[in-house]
Amino acid sequence: MPKSISSFSRCRNINPLYYLKQPKRLALLFLLAFVCLTFFNWDRQTLVRDHEDEITKLNEEVLKLQNRLDDSNNKGASGAKMEVSGINRYHKTKEVPEDPISIQRREKVKSAMRHAWSSYEKYAWGHDELQPQTKTGVDSFGGLGATLIDSLDTLYIMGLDEEFQRAREWVANTLDFNKNYDASVFETTIRVVGGLLSAYDLSSDKLFLGKAKDIADRLLPAWDTPSGIPYNIINLAHGNPRNPGWTGGNSILADFGSEQLEFIALSQRTGDPKYQKKVENVIVQLDKTFPADGLLPIFINPHKGTSSYSAITFGAMGDSFYEYLLKVWIQGNRTAAVNHYREMWETSMKGLLTLVRRSTPSSFTYICEKNGDSLRDKMDELACFVPGMIALGSSGYGLEDSQRFLSLAEELAWTCYNFYQLTPTKLAGENYYFNAGQDMSVGTSWNILRPETVESLFYLWRLTGNKTYQDWGWNIFEAFEKNSRVEWGYVGLKNVNTGVQDNMMQSYFLAETFKYLYLLFSPPSVVPLDEWVFNTEAHPLRIVTRGGQSSSKGGIKD
Repeated sequence: MPKSISSFSRCRNINPLYYLKQPKRLALLFLLAFVCLTFFNWDRQTLVRDHEDEITKLNEEVLKLQNRLDDSNNKGASGAKMEVSGINRYHKTKEVPEDPISIQRREKVKSAMRHAWSSYEKYAWGHDELQPQTKTGVDSFGGLGATLIDSLDTLYIMGLDEEFQRAREWVANTLDFNKNYDASVFETTIRVVGGLLSAYDLSSDKLFLGKAKDIADRLLPAWDTPSGIPYNIINLAHGNPRNPGWTGGNSILADFGSEQLEFIALSQRTGDPKYQKKVENVIVQLDKTFPADGLLPIFINPHKGTSSYSAITFGAMGDSFYEYLLKVWIQGNRTAAVNHYREMWETSMKGLLTLVRRSTPSSFTYICEKNGDSLRDKMDELACFVPGMIALGSSGYGLEDSQRFLSLAEELAWTCYNFYQLTPTKLAGENYYFNAGQDMSVGTSWNILRPETVESLFYLWRLTGNKTYQDWGWNIFEAFEKNSRVEWGYVGLKNVNTGVQDNMMQSYFLAETFKYLYLLFSPPSVVPLDEWVFNTEAHPLRIVTRGGQSSSKGGIKD
């Protein structure tokens, strides 16, 4: 065969014209191609399914390992799952892995709480507070077990089951409010009533509700004044309410204006409206003459219901009044029934903006105090709750104002953080003065383990997700560990510049400072802010829609 013909015979099978002239061969070619593509596609799908099966198996193994790790942590120090009074609850969602650094930091805070609690339990059990240096208990609040009651919800949230149960037994068997003691209505409300109600909301144990009702009934006569503005002091056994002499017979704004959350909650839990009526009448009276700038002096006459000439401040004796205007609105789930609280709060925030100044040369944002028409360039560490408050309230504004207040919150938080960072001990003084060209300087130099800055860092982290606030909180925690931790508990400092220690472990250090630090390093699903509102002593209370059902039915949301 000629070479040219042989080459043509070998190549004709790849010539399309060859198949067009022979339909049967063309059909056979299509059939062959279809079979090949079918096998290819089937094989590919099989590989994909096999791959997906492998991924599913690996995910199941990872979940098993995660659960085993969680169980190991539970048996050790963490306690992600716990049982208290027969109620199971989980502290974290397993869908999103936690940051290992946050887990480690949270465990460090929990260990610190355990150290503080075990010291109190060993040397001051049943007393109000521990004096760690002398290993003695002291009854700062009439012997009501303030540290114990203040710590109930902290123990519960941290999963310290055995400690919580021992504290519960003391409340059940030993706690007695029938004492011939002139108690602060405010301190007793926020620490004792608030602490017991929070323990009830978390555990559903009616023991705590009964005790809360007992002490609240002893406080109620304080509201029996011509104006409905309560006195600040009452004898727990005999009544006889009064005001301290140093106020000139006046009631203190932050005292009578910071009892609404607890007494409203008590009425909701017991079904008895008398508690709510007493504290809401206070707001009704104040609203009648509420100033255009929403800023009230710290002294109010309980007989006339009118303000006396005195300082205006977001620090000591003024602070938590403004906090509760916002939080009662949140507690009522932002319904029309509580809108007037929000309206009063927004009016007060307009007034707050008139007190905001910036230092030179570093432009630290701070809040002045006001006396008459003059401003004083002084800010208490107590006022460091404000960044958290306005961040929490910013979502109720329109977009522009919301961003404005959130930015202000972040600026103020930076100032409060520097209250700590600018001292040799890295712990804040009690108050600061601002002078032109010199930024800030420590005024009263003690540190008594206050929580306000950490509180604001907690809110800002929850609301922005910015981990910088976690880092700042950790730095503050480390400063407490370095300067305030002693063999048996924690103490304050007499001077933040020298580090000289005092001899008192404040009850709120366990109730507030440690709790906010722990939550700062916990997932947002632990005590979520859409279901809980914190009183001014950091006791979480369930949000209950006014006139409707509770947004949570007890316990901590998964």
